[in-house]
Amino acid sequence: MSSQKTLYEYMKKETQSETNQQPDPHYEILEFYRETEFQETPIGKIPRDWKFIELAHLAQIIMGQSPPSSTYNREGVGMPFLQGKMEFGRIYPFPVMYTIQPLKIAEPNDVLISVRAPVGDVNIAPCRLCIGRGLAAIRFNPEVADYMFYFYYFQLIKKRLEVLGKGSTFKAITKKDLERLKVVQPSVNEQRKIAEILSTVDRAIESIDRNITKLERLKKALMNELLTGRVRVREENGKLIFYRETEFQETPIGKIPRDWKVVKLKGVGKIVSGFTFPLEFQGKISGKYPFIKVKDMNNSYKYIHVAENYVDDEDLVKLKARPYPRNTIIFPKIGMAVRLNKYRILGREALFDNNIDGIIVDDRLAYHEFIYYYLQARVNLISLAGMTTVPSISKSKLENIPLPLPSINEQKSIAEILSTVDRAIELHHKKKELLERLKKGLMDLLLTGKIRVKVKNDNVR
Repeated sequence: MSSQKTLYEYMKKETQSETNQQPDPHYEILEFYRETEFQETPIGKIPRDWKFIELAHLAQIIMGQSPPSSTYNREGVGMPFLQGKMEFGRIYPFPVMYTIQPLKIAEPNDVLISVRAPVGDVNIAPCRLCIGRGLAAIRFNPEVADYMFYFYYFQLIKKRLEVLGKGSTFKAITKKDLERLKVVQPSVNEQRKIAEILSTVDRAIESIDRNITKLERLKKALMNELLTGRVRVREENGKLIFYRETEFQETPIGKIPRDWKVVKLKGVGKIVSGFTFPLEFQGKISGKYPFIKVKDMNNSYKYIHVAENYVDDEDLVKLKARPYPRNTIIFPKIGMAVRLNKYRILGREALFDNNIDGIIVDDRLAYHEFIYYYLQARVNLISLAGMTTVPSISKSKLENIPLPLPSINEQKSIAEILSTVDRAIELHHKKKELLERLKKGLMDLLLTGKIRVKVKNDNVR
């Protein structure tokens, strides 16, 4: 069938490289060396040939001022407007508001800094922007300072910037605070080379972010089609083949294929609750069983194998608790964490606390990964919690969630397709984590002068 596609073809189209350009054969070879001669300053040792001066000697500070709200619009009329850091990105902001009456303007390449709680976050102005009272623009003199170097330097000294914030309940930084802020000043050439190195890492991270976004769009599209049966999947000659369904039945959850059925969650699994975890049992960093808390779910993508706390068999007796089996699906059941709609699967026998519920799927009736993906795509936890001050999900609501149920084989095929995309997403997240650690390490070494960089011009053919 011409409409059929293999998963390989589908993913290849979505994740193909953005460019096949060959690298420029002319480039600079960067050489690093360890600094040995330092001077003492109030912020610690810096290289002897660096200066330690007030920011006012390097840049002009422009404090933001908000235009009248009657001049705002989202239709792109006038000048882009940033009230605060809400639209900040990794390097550049993404304004959604415009104003026809700009009062304070940031120019391209100004460093934008958040001056009202939370203070200290920075971005670069990509164009002329109106800035509100939550921001200041720092306009560096290019003869003595490189704006990208100080963009990274402010990230390094964010804690110092936070300390500058005044006010017991609402922290804010003044223009005087910024002007008197003491910063390091290497030579402009060295600043530029350091910024170039860190920018290279950032560009690699941004490339990974773009691939993650593409893969997540692909996953969402596949879930919308496969979990409703609009697109079916079967195996032919060792390949998974997609085809479009034409025969449907009406059900309480919408149209599904005629050969599927609708069941309640309690018909394919058992809802289980977590256990109380007193403080005196917490703090053990190794043991037989992970004891999972909601925050541990942030450190995994799909399967969760580790936790900050562990228990052993002798602890279970005192806790009056038991481990739940591998492949149990878990999720927050109470508190603001419900809004995050996070589902995870136990990758090993483990316990979880009483802020979490679990589903032990009967593998004779359903495949746990299919149920996991259906819940992730179709069941918003906050909608089960209702409009209460403290969101909480009852067992009865969970048990009565309706689910579409294909054959076990089709469930496994659907889960295999979505798992393939998930593995690619997880791999990209791991690459991003490595680059984030590399960037952090480079910032600590290069922006403090512990490691110096010198440049040789060399044409390599």
